Amino acid sequence: MITRRTRRSLLAVGIALATVVPLAACSSGTGSSGSTAASGKDPDKFTVLTANENTTIATELDALASGACKAENKALPLEHQTVAQADVVQKVTLLASQGALPAHFIAGTAMVRPTGDLGAAKLTLDYKTALTDLGAWKDVLPAASSTVQSVYGQMVSLPYQYNVEGLWYNKEIFTKLGLSTPKTFDDLLADAKKIKDAGYTPFAIDGKDAWPITRLIGMYIFRNVGPDAMKAVKDGKTKVTDAAYLKAAQEVQKMAQAGYFGDGFISKDGATANNDFLTGKAAMKYDGSWLLSNINDKAQDTIGADNIGLAPFPAVDGGKGSIDQWAANAGAAMAMNAKSYGPKTGAWLKCITQNYGAQALQDAGVISGFTVNKDVTGVPAPTKMVQEKVAGIKETVLWFEALMDAKSTALAQSNISLLTTGQMTPQDYMSQLQTSLDANK
Repeated sequence: MITRRTRRSLLAVGIALATVVPLAACSSGTGSSGSTAASGKDPDKFTVLTANENTTIATELDALASGACKAENKALPLEHQTVAQADVVQKVTLLASQGALPAHFIAGTAMVRPTGDLGAAKLTLDYKTALTDLGAWKDVLPAASSTVQSVYGQMVSLPYQYNVEGLWYNKEIFTKLGLSTPKTFDDLLADAKKIKDAGYTPFAIDGKDAWPITRLIGMYIFRNVGPDAMKAVKDGKTKVTDAAYLKAAQEVQKMAQAGYFGDGFISKDGATANNDFLTGKAAMKYDGSWLLSNINDKAQDTIGADNIGLAPFPAVDGGKGSIDQWAANAGAAMAMNAKSYGPKTGAWLKCITQNYGAQALQDAGVISGFTVNKDVTGVPAPTKMVQEKVAGIKETVLWFEALMDAKSTALAQSNISLLTTGQMTPQDYMSQLQTSLDANK
């Protein structure tokens, strides 16, 4: 199973890479990005370019090539190429400029957006249209398509990995204290007080890495303002200093100062926070489904996998967001070359979409954004629980920094210790962030 570190580094590729050389000259037409049918010319091989650091996709595609996609592989043999994560943009830009993009390839987020180099040059396949034509669009989970289109502005990435985020909670502690999963933010605060008064840490927090705390700010904003809250900031329609956004920083600062994150949370790393939760010291932990690798490890999880639940971040009273909108991400972009999308490549696409979900879950315990169309056995209960939740999600939101530039992301995270310890006011935190966002558009 992919480790938390690997998943997070792969996600970083998907949100932080930027293009370096314009490719608009490669375009051969106008209109929307991508192909709408198998109108390209099939290559000699189905070449897939992935990151060195992620071996799961290649391993599972090999398994499909010798199994469910054997016929597709015979017609168009699978071939692998790899590139270091740090070199993805440079490599893909070079290949695109040479007209040598492989059939299926990893790419940077900005590259495949409609205004990005590959998007503007119409080198990326529109999966929604292609899979609809193939009769396989139903095999992409609604939650996954929602996330992909939110991140990239169009359906140009296959969700080989899919992570949802929420509140992991200790069922035994909740039962002991007579608590139910919180439906509103006020409920969450009331629960946190009862948990603290009972001698437990309400939230296991990895303050050293900062993002677990900025996630809380982001989720409050999405629940209060609505699912497009950060897109509105990116588009210049509003600012993070506006009252509805500022309220999130104020609430998170109050949580920290009330002791809900525990003693010394700012210097606590991820492994320690995991241990606090999985050994029963803390009642809750906001984290992603990558935590399953820790939960399913009996050496780490001493409270027992059956004792762990996952709930969505609660609603904010009067807010425009919904508790049903889970935070999610779908890993690094995995696009297809519209120029080499012919019938044989289309057959591969259909076979992957219909079979990867079951293959990866059975073989590697990996949750993807594809439907699981076959019976899968031996899956740990927590993994099965998350898979079932993912299958029922219709709409997702991103995370606080998802649409920010790299400098603003770094600032949002570096200032979080000052905010939560009271050395910086919520107003100053958001003001500095907005200044950075304006300066780095």
